[in-house]
Amino acid sequence: MDEQDGQACDLASKRCGPCNKETPPLDAGRCGELHVLVPEWEMGQGRITREFRFRDFKEAMAFANRVGDVAEGEGHHPDIFVNRWRYVHLTLTTHAIGGLSENDFIVAAKIDRLP
Repeated sequence: MDEQDGQACDLASKRCGPCNKETPPLDAGRCGELHVLVPEWEMGQGRITREFRFRDFKEAMAFANRVGDVAEGEGHHPDIFVNRWRYVHLTLTTHAIGGLSENDFIVAAKIDRLP
């Protein structure tokens, strides 16, 4: 395991913390550092997104439900869009601060670990 994999594991082992409208969004430098740990996610416009493809609708829905379990456990919820019967598109942003927080990257890392 290289250093980046170890850091990604550390990110996935973290817990989401509270944010409120006084919490500043992450600056571009910190976003870049965290984005390296979840490289499959696209970053832009104060959010990170990723699309997953499955064999069929049933698999896509099962995955969406597992994402929901992760999100509920962290108290940080992505927008989940099931599209074209076998694609799940996820968007993470911290609405309370109008941009990205470490919570978005934590949840992305946890989602990346789902089977």
